[in-house]
Amino acid sequence: MNRVRHVPLRQCISCRTQRPKQELLRVVRTPENSLLVDTKGKVSGRGAYLCPSRPCLERAIKAKLLQRHLEIELTPEVVTLLEEVTKSAPGEA
Repeated sequence: MNRVRHVPLRQCISCRTQRPKQELLRVVRTPENSLLVDTKGKVSGRGAYLCPSRPCLERAIKAKLLQRHLEIELTPEVVTLLEEVTKSAPGEA
């Protein structure tokens, strides 16, 4: 009997589509109030998920969705890091 493996789904805060957790970027506010991109999905702290596409990132920054979900201000360094991560991604959500 083959068992179907459970795939955890998460919702992009920008386009609101549900995708497998591994396909999304996780941005985390750590307990020390710093922001980082969690590549493994294991860092403790408050997290928000984004599609790895430029339109989703731009929409999240423009509408201040990351600030609202993570309850912290974005620094220019974090914005630059997110832009670098999504630079190689396709332009579609």
